[in-house]
Amino acid sequence: MPDRDEGAGSPLTRVSGAGVDEFEAYVRKLGYAGVQRFGQELITGKASYDTAESSGLVPADYVVGTDDELQIALWGSVDADLRVMVDRSGRISIPRVGTIMVAGVRYGDLTEVISRRVGQVFRNYQISVSLGQIRSVRVYLTGYVKRPGVYTVGGLSSVVNALMRSGGPASAGSLRSIELRRGKDTITRYDLYDLLLKGDRSADRVVQNGDVIHVGPIGPQVALVGSVNRPAIFEMKPGEKVADIVAMAGGFTAVADRHRLAIERLDDRSKTRITQLSLPEDSAQAPGSGDVLRAFSAVEATQPVARQNKRVRIEGEVLKPGEYVLPPGVTTRMAVGLAGGLTPNAYVYGTELTRESVRVAQQQSYDRALRDMETEFARASATQRAISADEAATFEQRSTATSRLIEKLRQVRPTGRIVLQLEPDASTIPDLPIEDGDRVYVPARPTTVSVFGSVFNSGAFLLESGRTVGDVLNLAGGPTRGSDPGSTFVLRPNGSVLSQLQRSSFFGLVGGVTKLKAEPGDTVFVPEMMNKTTWTQDLKEWTQIMYQFGIGAAALKTLQN
Repeated sequence: MPDRDEGAGSPLTRVSGAGVDEFEAYVRKLGYAGVQRFGQELITGKASYDTAESSGLVPADYVVGTDDELQIALWGSVDADLRVMVDRSGRISIPRVGTIMVAGVRYGDLTEVISRRVGQVFRNYQISVSLGQIRSVRVYLTGYVKRPGVYTVGGLSSVVNALMRSGGPASAGSLRSIELRRGKDTITRYDLYDLLLKGDRSADRVVQNGDVIHVGPIGPQVALVGSVNRPAIFEMKPGEKVADIVAMAGGFTAVADRHRLAIERLDDRSKTRITQLSLPEDSAQAPGSGDVLRAFSAVEATQPVARQNKRVRIEGEVLKPGEYVLPPGVTTRMAVGLAGGLTPNAYVYGTELTRESVRVAQQQSYDRALRDMETEFARASATQRAISADEAATFEQRSTATSRLIEKLRQVRPTGRIVLQLEPDASTIPDLPIEDGDRVYVPARPTTVSVFGSVFNSGAFLLESGRTVGDVLNLAGGPTRGSDPGSTFVLRPNGSVLSQLQRSSFFGLVGGVTKLKAEPGDTVFVPEMMNKTTWTQDLKEWTQIMYQFGIGAAALKTLQN
């Protein structure tokens, strides 16, 4: 607590206003919780303002008064080193010279005043005068301050130092209307915004004994939020415009839309409520007290795809692979052409088109499917009742295996691949619109087919002309005894899936996937046989569900391990 005398208990202390004012609460209610009054950090700072000026340089306009200590050094025709106090009559006494009136003399003129008096007695000397111990002064803090009263401060304290001793302006007090009064005269009118915004302390005067520092009521307030460097609530002076408020906030951020502002006028809340200001045309408008201005970000809103340039990465079997910035309207086929076209070894059937927006949508759907699957497993486990110790152990093992499977599934991430409806002998890719961030990969023509799952020898096998999927399975030793051949499926190089469980009429197939002609780059997967309960049947088919999310053969390898 500040060191105040008995006068601090006077009616001056009964001015209220600490805390958050109504306008600040209103701005926070609009959703801008972090916005506070500009200059709040200075007001609520923990610095020790009472001793801030005790060891500083003495300004030239400091007025010497009673109880100040002067250090006087004389040399030449006379040698003396004196420390004298200014007495209650405002005088000092120097041996062989007499008394000198110094009270009311500016520090900058003090050496000349004393030297003139000493010169009446001595000749051929030099003199140095400085201040030693400085007196304390009593000042009155009145108006809208947090702790009004009478304060004893150091003689070098300024208006700001004394003001901070009282806790600064209250929430209802002004930072821009602060007066230093001396008797009937107003010595200075101080605007703390000059200090906060410009570092200007030219109006900050040193206080004298009996001075009054008066803080007026807060003026009109306007909030500026959004894409500005210093969102805050600002106090306005008459004549200040929208452009002045933007300048107080440090201007727009690097990504701000500098051509418009939204303004929510307090007077129009029952009518139009929010209107838009065009900049710089409307920057000379004067906002009203209680208005809320909002600056927009230029990067928050997604621009129309038709107007955007696109960053596209084209890799694989093209003449000039790399990253390209393409104009609006370019398609996948045109992008490959700009990359020099396909090489003779390009395998168009295996072309991969991955897209970030598709990956995000796939990830959301995949996460939702995982949650549904986990919920179904938990519900099925909760309804099962063991009637023997063996059944209880079986249920426990099944629950552990299920948890382990779900953890593995969480490690799998969708790729964002778009399945291209290509024929195995395709020579050109589909002509699809390009999006920003797309990746087009044209692989070289493979010579192998991969087999995973419940087979005797998983791996990649050389593909000879005319072989079927069944022939490739035989190369891997065929399905094991614990396999489920009826659930075998094939992942084609174009990203599509052909399953034994699918109806033959759905894809126009006859005789199942084993009769299909094997294509270079195929991946054949034979799942394990599982119990024929509802929830385990879902588990058996989960690997097929994954391909709806663009998850490739690497996910199958993860699950197999």
